[in-house]
Amino acid sequence: MKPVYLPTYQGEIANYWFEDGILIADSKNVKRTVELIRSNVALVKQITGNKPVPLLIYLKNSPVPDKETQRFSTEQLPEIYTAMAMMADSALVKFIMNLLFKFKKPPIPMKSFKDDNEAREWLKQFVR
Repeated sequence: MKPVYLPTYQGEIANYWFEDGILIADSKNVKRTVELIRSNVALVKQITGNKPVPLLIYLKNSPVPDKETQRFSTEQLPEIYTAMAMMADSALVKFIMNLLFKFKKPPIPMKSFKDDNEAREWLKQFVR
């Protein structure tokens, strides 16, 4: 997973670090709320210098957020990320994708992976 020498940024819903222009997130098992998402967006913007970057996220099982949080989260994605690669049990990723994007396509390119290296290779095209 994370090389020990890379700086880590501790967030309420995930811990973050950079590798080769890709932001890596190790998500936490907490229920997302609009306030937590707002705080997390501010943290990511601080980490990235307010520049959208590709994200590789290691998803954890966490409680399902309410509809307002889902809507707010979806709106914020293109503000902070250029693309998102998700690492998790495929059933979890499928559930999240269906939940967040039931009626419209994701606002940024998203893909689930079982292999870190494949995810990183896919994300490289979105590094600006």
